[in-house]
Parts: sequence; structure tokens; C-alpha cells
Amino acid sequence: MINQLENAIYLENFAQIKKILQEDPKAIHQEDEHGVAMAFLAAKMGNEQILKYIVEYSMASMDLVDRDHRNILHYATMSGSLKCVKYLVEKVGMSPLEGDFNLVTPYDIAHDNKFMDIESFYESLTGAPISGMYRNPIRTGFFPDPSVVRVGEDYYMVNSSFIYFPCIPVSHSKDLVHWEIIGHAITNPEWAMIDGLEGGRGYWAPDISYYEGRFYITATYRLNDTGTVYRKQIVVSSERPEGPYSRPAIIDEDGIDPSIFNDDDGRRYMLLNRGARIFELSKDATKQISPAKLLYYGSNKRAPEGPHILKKDGYYYLFQAEGGTGPGHRITVARSRELMGNYEACPYNPIMRQTDAGAAIQRCGHGKPVRTQNGQWYMVYLCGRMIGGGYSMLGRETALDPITWTADGWPIVNNLNGPGTLQVKPDLPECVYEEMLKDDFSNTYLDTQWMFPRTPENDGIDISGSFLKIKGSEHDLSSMEARNIVLRRQQHFRFDAECKMRINPMAPGQNAGMTCYYDENTFLKFGIFMEASAQDDDKSPSYVMKINVTQHIDEEDIACDGVEIDTKQRYIYFKIATNYLKRSFYYSYDGENYIHFVTLDNVYYLCDEGLKKGKRFTGAMIGMYAYGGEKYTYTAEFDYFHYMAR
Repeated sequence: MINQLENAIYLENFAQIKKILQEDPKAIHQEDEHGVAMAFLAAKMGNEQILKYIVEYSMASMDLVDRDHRNILHYATMSGSLKCVKYLVEKVGMSPLEGDFNLVTPYDIAHDNKFMDIESFYESLTGAPISGMYRNPIRTGFFPDPSVVRVGEDYYMVNSSFIYFPCIPVSHSKDLVHWEIIGHAITNPEWAMIDGLEGGRGYWAPDISYYEGRFYITATYRLNDTGTVYRKQIVVSSERPEGPYSRPAIIDEDGIDPSIFNDDDGRRYMLLNRGARIFELSKDATKQISPAKLLYYGSNKRAPEGPHILKKDGYYYLFQAEGGTGPGHRITVARSRELMGNYEACPYNPIMRQTDAGAAIQRCGHGKPVRTQNGQWYMVYLCGRMIGGGYSMLGRETALDPITWTADGWPIVNNLNGPGTLQVKPDLPECVYEEMLKDDFSNTYLDTQWMFPRTPENDGIDISGSFLKIKGSEHDLSSMEARNIVLRRQQHFRFDAECKMRINPMAPGQNAGMTCYYDENTFLKFGIFMEASAQDDDKSPSYVMKINVTQHIDEEDIACDGVEIDTKQRYIYFKIATNYLKRSFYYSYDGENYIHFVTLDNVYYLCDEGLKKGKRFTGAMIGMYAYGGEKYTYTAEFDYFHYMAR
């Protein structure tokens, strides 16, 4: 039922609105039946007189947001009223670049609705048309713990890979916004050392640097909690950024998040947490040649990690990630005139932190600065987006924001406003890479988007005849010994994935198809299963091939009622439609007419927070698998795999 104030706003009856709010000031806090606040409703009507009165004379707060985290400027922009928009920007201080929960800004609304006068106003404020903006995160999905280095006009980034092989992706960019994986730090299975490691272990927080014509990548090698040594550091190097890289050199110094700093005198150092500890390296960075000592513990005094040093204008600037990897995550900086000297904390700390608990982009930290060839400064850093009440479906991602330097010589990120949603693109030539979304396996090698949890068997993966052939592992996906699982990152909250699979004969217990995978503790399967059929007690079991979905959550396996396969068909098509935490499963025999099999409303267990067990730092994956079991061999053959964002 429409209340009196809502009715007056709809009728744009200023006198009645004023009378109602004078008699009942709290009426402004009411919402309509859709949960829209009265102040937002007034802004959406585009009446400047009413909007000004509500802003200046009512009890409405201008930090109010709706259920989608939209603010009053979002609604004023929807009205198409330039006067209302200018008033909110110029007098209230609202920003056209503030994103809602889906990262939609007022600038986007003006552009999408073709409100040209408002869009021109926003362009004058930001200094760029919307085509000249980029959107965070710049790398969506499982791209945590970024480190970046510039060499000439090229930029190279590394991210954590944990137990995934090949290990530690190396990406290239020309414009700091668009990235392409060009190689990996460890591609030799014999050097990977990840078999037998629990999900979430493996290679943590790598750093990439450049020294005398070689690229150096260092990372923490994190073991299981079963011995007395949990952490070591590795260093690899190559003359080429894409590799191949050298065999990992092991440095037996405890800690996490190593980075290499090359001083002007040619001496080389490694930094590690806790706080920022430092020790000297040999010239080839393969040996520790001095004891570690503490440079500075940190400004926040909680979980200091991710140290990086930048030397600029006679100062050593020490950047750290602090506060833990959850909502308190942040970037701080301190400086000293001497590398080993006492460090002074920045008075503006934290220089990057998300303080808005309801915003889309959260847990921002673990950053490294980079200077462009044109003199601009940027920070790449870790972030994450929550859905469905606090689930990180896509894991930890990579964001980018500009750095400016204060008059007293301190770096601050995005003017201390936290993570940006829309930002003006760096002054660099744009270079957009074509992302592999449809793989028909026509090459003789797998695209760099694909990876494996631990190393596959030597004969486990084969590409021939435009088919990806996966040899069935002896161990199921719930085992750390499972092999031959081919995965790619889930990079969107809404997407469709489908594949075409040949229907090959199976032995009892075998299965193959698509998987939505987090780790060995939480995953689901969608494919063909050789299942026991109904039988009388006095008869031997018989088996039949069925389409089914099974969920594995910790120690529990949950299966649906399968549908028997039409074995006269040669191929079957599987499709998974993802809408945030919902998964809908379809199958087809011709690739056009799909039959709905089942919908799972809440696959929370595919998120970082989905299970309190082990280390969960990655994100949801999707791909293909085959389980053969110990008794019989089996090979699954896939004609293509498509991933399509919606």
C-alpha cells in the first residue's frame, strides 16, 4: 500500500512532502514495497526542488544504500535529470564512479540509458569517456597475490597457483589492464613437488623481478602440516619471461611471501614475513648468504606479510599487507633513508583498505607498485567479491588503482578512497588479448587457461584428432592421488559451460564428464556413471550407464536419481548454467535440444568459505575429468569445451 509520503513524491507535490516531513520527520526512513527508500524515490523522480529539500532539511543520510548497494546518485542518474545529478555531485560530494554490488556505477547508468548530457558531465569530471575507463577487478577469478614488474614497455605479472600445475602463471600486458598468460614458472612435473600436498598448499605469493637480463620468480613452497618444516622458499630464473625457467633453487628460511630487492650497489636481498625480514642473496639469487633480520614489523601490528621494497628519491619504501586476508586486509607503507635503518610509518596508513562492509570489492591488500614508462604509478593488489551472504565464489582476484605521491613524499592509492570500481585507463597503448573461451582441442597442446590439481600422469592427457583424451585416474576426485583432472578458472558469477563427449564403454563404478571443483574436499560431478541397476536380492548386480550429478562435501557424497543413457547415440552434450550459487544441469544428444536434468540452488561448498577444513585460498574451477578405478582402464574423449559469460 502506498503511504502518504510515497504518494506525494510520485505526484511531485512539494507542499505535501514538506508538510508530512515537518509533522513526521522519521517518515523519510520509510521504504516502498520494493525496499526503495523515500530519498531514493525522490531522486529517481528527478525533481530538483524536492531533492534539495530532502537533502538539506530531512533526516535522510547521504551514505544510505539500497539492497544492491546503490546510492542516491545512482537513482538521480536514472531520472535523467542533469540538474539533480550536478547538485548531488557538486554540493553533496557523490561520486559517479561508485559501484553497486554488481559494479554498476552512475556513469554506467548514464551511458546505458543514453543520457548524453549526464554522460558528458561525468566525462568532464573523470577526464575520460567511459570507453577510456577500466573496471576492477582487472583479473577475475583465481588470480590471487599479484606481483608485477615492468621491463621496457612490457609488464609481467605472477600469481599464486597453490597445488595447481603448471605452477605459478606468468602473464603479459602492454596496458596494465588486459593480461594474457604466456607461461609458467614451473612446467617440469619432476620439479613441481606438489603431488601429495593438500589443496591450498603448494606455491604461495610469488614475486617477479628483473636483474641483469634475467627474470627471477620467487615463491613460498608450503608443505602439509605433517612434519617439522612447513615453509621453504624457491627461486627460478630465465632470460625469457615465458620461460622455460631454471630448476627451483630451495632456500631453507621459514616465512611466507618472499620478494627480491635489487639495490643500486648490485647487492640482492630477499624479504619475508613476519613483519618484513631481510637477508642477502647470492648474485644468482639461489643461496642465502646472511642471517635474516627484522626491518620493520608493520604499522597495523596484525598479520604483517607480503613485503616489497621500492627505492625512490633517496628513500627505501617498504610496502606490506596487514590485517589478515579477510575484511581487515590492507596495504601499509613505511620508509627509511637506509635499507637496514629504522622505518617510519606513513601517516596516511592504510594507503589501501576497503572500509565499506557492503561494497562489492572486499579484502584488499597484498599490493606491489609499478611505474609506467610515462611516469604514472599504479598498485596491483589482491581483492575478493562476496555473494550470497559472504561466499567468495571466484576466490581472490587482482585489482589495479593509481598511486599518487603527496607533497611530503608518501604514496597513496586511489586518493585513500579504497578500491576503485571505474578508473581512467593508464596512458598506455591499449592491447586487448583474445581470451580462449571455446576450445575445440584442434592444437596439439592445451591452452594456457587449463591446469591440473597436482601433476597429471605421463600418459594421462592426450590431444589428437581434435579430441582431448583423459585417461581415467585410479583414484577418485576426493583423493589427493587423483590425476588427470583438466580445469580452468571460473571468472564470472553468471556463465554457461558445455562440452561434447564421446560415449565410450565403461566398467562398473567408472564415471567421467564435467566437474565443478574447489579441492579434494568439495566438488561436484556431472557426467556419465556406470551404476548398479535395481536388482532382486538373489541376483548378481547388473550395471547401466546413467547421466547423474553427484556432490562431494567433506566426507559426504550426495547423488541424484540418474537417467539412463541412450547407448545408441555416439555423443552426449553436457551443459551447466551458473547463476551465482545456483547450478542448473542439462544434457543433449544433438547439441541443440537440451533436457533439464536437475538444479542445485546453493553450491556454497565451491567457495573459500564453503568448508572449514584445510587451506582454502583458491576459488571455483570448472572442467573435465575421468575416473577409471583400480581394476579397469578407461579413456574419456571430449570434442570441445565452451565457457560463455552471461
